[in-house]
Amino acid sequence: MSTVPASLAELDAAVGQCRACPRLVAWREQVAETKRAAFAGEEYWGRPVPGFGPSDAALAVVGLAPAAHGGNRTGRMFTGDRSGDVLFQALYDVGLASQPESTHRGDGLELRGTRVTAPVHCAPPANQPTPAERDACRPWLVRELELLRPTLRAVVVLGGFGWQALLPVLAECGWAVPRPRPRFGHGVRVVLGGLPVFGCYHVSQRNTQTGTLTPAMLRAVLHEASAAAGLAR
Repeated sequence: MSTVPASLAELDAAVGQCRACPRLVAWREQVAETKRAAFAGEEYWGRPVPGFGPSDAALAVVGLAPAAHGGNRTGRMFTGDRSGDVLFQALYDVGLASQPESTHRGDGLELRGTRVTAPVHCAPPANQPTPAERDACRPWLVRELELLRPTLRAVVVLGGFGWQALLPVLAECGWAVPRPRPRFGHGVRVVLGGLPVFGCYHVSQRNTQTGTLTPAMLRAVLHEASAAAGLAR
């Protein structure tokens, strides 16, 4: 990050130009060129994917990284894949999204008081960023949360990777994170420097197809978090 973005709009624009991690740059661009047969006629985004949601969000939802043929194709977090289908349906069900589907940028979807982001902004091979890639991407999440801090009231973390990545970021942003750090688990709720942080299993196809995470389980966490953020209806 050569200069510090003064707004989320500036941050999102800067994220989209990042080329810090050679392995991720090569992979995201290779996927964008070869494409999946079902999307052969589409132009892939093929760049880092910024966060999505209003600049005055009270709730943040933190995932892992964009999917190769989801966010890496559409340019929006959790958009255009089955994980996103599950997440945005649940956000809609609890009143945090204007529609239950997220298919492409410009599809009319708006989030109410909620911003969706990730600790890694490029699609990684096998959905597995390295620790070095996670750390290289950390300044983006730090600045995003710094900009959200005036309005941020709660965070939902999807999966153990996001949990482990987020806690050092919160500490760097000034929220009190104890040692040893709280452990991830589905349904875990911890308050860090006054900020409630909720753990939820990731909305991966493996979790949702095996029943490890059901729509009801996801809705329950989002409902509790939306209440903590002052967004419940």
